[in-house]
Amino acid sequence: MTPEEYKQLKAFARQDGALLSLLWIGALVCYVQGMTNPLLGLLSLILIVASPFFAASRLRHFRDYAREGVISFKRGYAYLVLVFFYAGLLLAAALYIYFAFIDKGYLYMKLTEMMSTEEGRLAIQAAGMKEQMNEGLKELQNMRPIDYALNMLTFNIMTGFFLGLPIAAVIQRVKSKKVKK
Repeated sequence: MTPEEYKQLKAFARQDGALLSLLWIGALVCYVQGMTNPLLGLLSLILIVASPFFAASRLRHFRDYAREGVISFKRGYAYLVLVFFYAGLLLAAALYIYFAFIDKGYLYMKLTEMMSTEEGRLAIQAAGMKEQMNEGLKELQNMRPIDYALNMLTFNIMTGFFLGLPIAAVIQRVKSKKVKK
């Protein structure tokens, strides 16, 4: 890969990472609002599940318009890892801002509220997870905004490494060799 091709790859990955982060930030907003509106919670799940398909469509766009319809597996994989990295950085920044300045304990309060209902208590007891849930809530309460952001950044980077493999394998296209007569 030449330096110009690497610059092009990074530029497209930054742009598409920003677009993917908008999808993820939308999912975050829907998740938080979904605590009181189940339809938005469902929309949050749909947006998260759509992420790999969105990344694949952006890789296809990069292949067809920037790479003239040809992209190797390695280049496609590198592109996807960078897309998930850049999207993860922007989502981590959004999470930090949310938990540092906006949340004020809302998410923790809603989770404890859901677990304290009769249905929540019965479900937790039936699963035998009362102790684990209490420990998890204590951990959530003690986490700092930077902890949320760094955990999500790490998760998104790892997701890019794993999801990039099958996506790059499906989207790759190499030039076919022409047979001379």
